[in-house]
Amino acid sequence: MLHDWISTEYESLLALAGILLVFGSTLLATAKLQGYLPKDLGREYAHDGKLSAGKPRGAGIIFVLVFVVAAFFFAKMKAELIIYLTLMVLCMITGFLDDASGTPWGRWKKGFLDLCVSALVAMTYLKYNPNVVELALFQVQIEIPKLLFAALIVALVWLSINVTNCSDGVDGLSGTLTIITIVTIYALTRVLGRGEDFSYLILLFAICILGYLWYNATPSRLLMGDAGSQAMGLFISIAILKTGSPLLYIPVAFVLLMDGGLGLVKVSLLKLGIRVLKNTRTPLHDHVRKNWGWSNTQTVFRFAIVQIVLGVAVIYALVL
Repeated sequence: MLHDWISTEYESLLALAGILLVFGSTLLATAKLQGYLPKDLGREYAHDGKLSAGKPRGAGIIFVLVFVVAAFFFAKMKAELIIYLTLMVLCMITGFLDDASGTPWGRWKKGFLDLCVSALVAMTYLKYNPNVVELALFQVQIEIPKLLFAALIVALVWLSINVTNCSDGVDGLSGTLTIITIVTIYALTRVLGRGEDFSYLILLFAICILGYLWYNATPSRLLMGDAGSQAMGLFISIAILKTGSPLLYIPVAFVLLMDGGLGLVKVSLLKLGIRVLKNTRTPLHDHVRKNWGWSNTQTVFRFAIVQIVLGVAVIYALVL
């Protein structure tokens, strides 16, 4: 918490130093610690999933911890943010334990743990923020009963964690989409004038993910695993909540929703005896590679392009 010792005139220099330091720290820590990570076993059900076998997995534990430590040193901390960072670490730890397990955790166990984290996020948010949602595109504010709002927050956080997790299957894809999404949210905090206490954390986290992508770009040397993807999904949901306009999650994370969410819908309906998307492989990144013949690089770039266009459109619409 260097802010306690440094005067206001030097805060911009401190912020700059923090960004540069976390990038270098992520690069260095990843290079030094990747040998201690568990090895990926490959995924038979995923397109080209066997190619990941033997690569270090769970690198999310590195860039998430670098981010959390840097946040305490370079950002203005308060109780609400400390709780969110603690929950990120908790989400990262459960993901890493799954990454390191010889037998992958079942969906029910992982889903329950995600639900617990989601509930804690809802409790924290409603303690420190009003139960008001703004429909930013229409400049309308709606007060929602706290219990209903809590349930909606739990749904949003749980969904964000899981769709981001499901989108992690192509070198660089999940990290790239997360960076685009949270940088868009950063721009929203400036346009809407809300969530500014969280905005610097957004930049720090984006830089940490960039440090990870240095090693994860095709052909990747390591994988973030659930330790990274779950923490990223949690962070996205908190960041959009702090804007006061959580419905903007739909356009700013649209590609993540489509890529990871279609599989969740397909599996859920199948359990009810309803067969949909019979000719569509999920996650969607497997469909475009297997059925449409896209390369990994094409998949990452095209998915990223779509999300950038949507993000720019949303920001422009709000500026008008």
